[in-house]
Amino acid sequence: MTRRIDVTGAGGVRLAAWEFGDPPKADHGDPEREAATGHAESGFSGVLLLHGLMGRASHWAPTARWLSERHRAVALDQRGHGRSEKPPRAAFTREAYVEDAEAALEQLGLGPAVVIGHAMGALTGWQLAAKRPDLVRGLIVCDMRASALGAASQREWTEWFRTWPVPFATLADVRKWFGEDDPWVERPNPARGEFYAEVMAESPDGWRPVFDPEQMLKSRETWVYDAHWEELAQVRCPTLVVRGLDGELGRAEAQEMVRVLPHGQYAEVADAGHLVHYDQPEAWRAAIEPFLDGLREG
Repeated sequence: MTRRIDVTGAGGVRLAAWEFGDPPKADHGDPEREAATGHAESGFSGVLLLHGLMGRASHWAPTARWLSERHRAVALDQRGHGRSEKPPRAAFTREAYVEDAEAALEQLGLGPAVVIGHAMGALTGWQLAAKRPDLVRGLIVCDMRASALGAASQREWTEWFRTWPVPFATLADVRKWFGEDDPWVERPNPARGEFYAEVMAESPDGWRPVFDPEQMLKSRETWVYDAHWEELAQVRCPTLVVRGLDGELGRAEAQEMVRVLPHGQYAEVADAGHLVHYDQPEAWRAAIEPFLDGLREG
């Protein structure tokens, strides 16, 4: 089952939230809550899944399906991404992204929830947990740095977007370029090619990204110049920091993040790059499931 639920985010931006599996059913539901949320009250915790920059909710589909065996798992297309609204004059600030996640938890009746975020989505998750501890009972941070990346990093991304041979003639061309030909690829990576194929849509002249690259750069510039250690230290819920062995988050920084977190834990996934949950879905599950089980037992 795939089900779309509309959410109204900050500034009235329309957001698309997705369920990719049937949530657990309860024996006795609350009819009023069921009418409001579209689901019987399950007694199981909610999970909100937040993708990274340029990602989309569907990247979480395999994770959401196994989570739905014991949780109500919802993945959000964040503003400017996926099927959510991309208004030219919308705010792409950190505050807007956090308020969107806050709105999703409240409007879907998920909180207090476990928030699982990848990259930018992880930053949104820990900023939300710091701001609204009543809404977040557990947090998983996947391959996101707390250190400032700086102006050079933003310039590299600007130049990288200019190298994209858009429009792509076919989806096979998308997979090949992002999986093999992209100058940022050190060795062939089919999973990366599939990841980017999922964020392309067919247009009259070929395949183009479903997002506006300029909006992505605007989103990114709101966090790359600053460090986020102080906000990380304000997260009071149990938090698991996960990194791919070949990802962007180094081991030393990840372990320092765990030290700064009041209730931090650490996990590492071998043979995975930045797209940990997409590169190695089974190893990803093995890394985070014990943490989730611990939250349930706690």
